[in-house]
Amino acid sequence: MPLPNTHTGPRFWRDASLPFIEARSIDEGRKVCYVKHSHETFSIGAISCGRTDYINKTARQRVGPGAVVVMNPGDVHGCNPVADEPWSYRMLYVDRAWLGGLQHEWGVSANQDFRPFAATMSMAPALYAGFNRFYEVLTDGAADTLQRQCAAVAFFGQVQSSLDPVAAAVAERSAHRKLERAAEYISDNCTAALKLEDICGASGLSPSYLIRAFRTRYGMTPHAYLLNRRIQLARGLLKEGGAIAAVALETGFADQAHFQRIFKQFSAATPGQYRR
Repeated sequence: MPLPNTHTGPRFWRDASLPFIEARSIDEGRKVCYVKHSHETFSIGAISCGRTDYINKTARQRVGPGAVVVMNPGDVHGCNPVADEPWSYRMLYVDRAWLGGLQHEWGVSANQDFRPFAATMSMAPALYAGFNRFYEVLTDGAADTLQRQCAAVAFFGQVQSSLDPVAAAVAERSAHRKLERAAEYISDNCTAALKLEDICGASGLSPSYLIRAFRTRYGMTPHAYLLNRRIQLARGLLKEGGAIAAVALETGFADQAHFQRIFKQFSAATPGQYRR
């Protein structure tokens, strides 16, 4: 499998809007070697190229592309490339208190303490794909805070369900009226720069439950629902003859280019084509 590119050093991602997550990637890691070590964070990674001798406590495995490796806080581990094979991977380091809070909201943990996972590795294609989708959103400079927040909670909900299926049934408890309040709040305030905590405050739902249950109830994330509502509003204004640039600003978009792109995604036509 070819390497993604020739970048040889590690790359890190951090952002003040998600202080509980740090990301790291290695595109050419055949010279990257570690002594056995541990982290205070929960760590999860995806191997995209090459094989590695993965040690987690007393377990040793040889894993390759498609593998998702899991390290609980404090787990002594090592992960080094085999011989001189090309090796690339991505890692996420997640604050244990933040993840423990999610587990508590899902009913997995009796208190706010992080509940360790028994699994140290997964070859589930859905989890691997979900990891990479989330990583792309996380490191996308064009993604806004709400989009990243939604993606973070959704992905770690997938992690919990995949590695500990007991949580899946607990997290799907019915709260239809609260979800309806969330949808109503988004609709009524769709032109504002909403944050996840705004929607949670209006609906009385935790961030983790809101994102998981909202997708189940409405078929899209709160962020996508917000964009869809903005486009509905924009269609009405355009039919009344509103200027495209003015409609873009009036419906909450940062600029006309962003409005044009989102409008076409939701309408399969440009604002100009629709207005005509």
